Amino acid sequence: MNLFFRRLATSWTTTAPILAVIVLALAWGRTIPPLVVTIAALFLAAAVLAAVHHAEVIAHRVGEPFGSLILAVAVTVIEVALIISLTVSGGPAASSLARDTVFAAVMITCNGIVGLSLLMAALRRRVAVFNAEGTGAALATVATLATLSLVLPAFTTTVSGPAFAPAQLAFAAFASITLYGLFVLTQTIRHREYFLPVETTGERGGKQGGRHGGRHGGEAEHADLSSNRAAMVSLALLLAALIAVVGLAKVEAPSIEAVVRTARLPQAAVGVAIALLVLLPETLAAVRAARRARVQVSLNLAFGSAMASIGLTIPTIAAASLWLEGPLLLGLGPTHIVLLGLTVVVATLTVVPGRATLLQAGVHLMLFAAFLLLAVSP
Repeated sequence: MNLFFRRLATSWTTTAPILAVIVLALAWGRTIPPLVVTIAALFLAAAVLAAVHHAEVIAHRVGEPFGSLILAVAVTVIEVALIISLTVSGGPAASSLARDTVFAAVMITCNGIVGLSLLMAALRRRVAVFNAEGTGAALATVATLATLSLVLPAFTTTVSGPAFAPAQLAFAAFASITLYGLFVLTQTIRHREYFLPVETTGERGGKQGGRHGGRHGGEAEHADLSSNRAAMVSLALLLAALIAVVGLAKVEAPSIEAVVRTARLPQAAVGVAIALLVLLPETLAAVRAARRARVQVSLNLAFGSAMASIGLTIPTIAAASLWLEGPLLLGLGPTHIVLLGLTVVVATLTVVPGRATLLQAGVHLMLFAAFLLLAVSP
């Protein structure tokens, strides 16, 4: 029976990206009726789920923390492509789309994904255990990047509005890419052990080998490693799935914007919708890892995604602003600054002990719910 379901999963995850690319080719550049929009949305969801599967195959082959890094970068590529394409097509009304999407990504990862991961782990093992050294370093980098790129523009006075002057934007882009590069170096080479899953003993969630990154002996570790050929096939299908996600999301964008206008939602809701869509693969992967008591993998995905969203998006948008029309609005409003500050404080208190319970999960999820409410009802 297990072999049957494994073959079933392999078959649909192989065909879904290919069919999604075909649907994209048929729908691209055309005015499509509502039925085709619905079909495209279904293939978009299938491509997202297939991307999760193939990213996990590659991650299992290369090991942690490289696997989490691969998925984080892949999803950020989707986000950057969507922001640029929608900014170009949206005109002046889309001048704040990059800010809205990046901030939404930070709130989704640091509260939504973190909260869900801690919830899953705490429900199964009472206490979620992770490596405080690596997770704390990731959180500090996220907080610094978010403040430099999203908070400071609201207070600078060189130019009017919540925007950077050209020199300030260049510095923010340089700082973003530099800090992200330093974090990747730390995570994958110099202090790789800080980002490996820790072992747990007993139902109280005691920690072993935290500093040395002892791996949890869960079901994932007992699975046979994929062959090099299987990993290469998964890499090709992952790229096809990502292309399909980017393209089909662009096809669906007018429908999303129409729904936002019909529902009389603020323009920022478009950025939230984009972030929710592109972060779905990482959310599913993080929850699955947490259910296996591999909370460190979940936190690597969460904070790594937030970091990549800022560290890669801001430099790309800064470069694109040279030919994009209109101002690039990056500064957050007072309400979002309060939410970001509270998120950093709460996340710090969660990370420092290296263990968390249902209470910490509930606090993060409540912050995420508050963000969603204020996104649609500011």
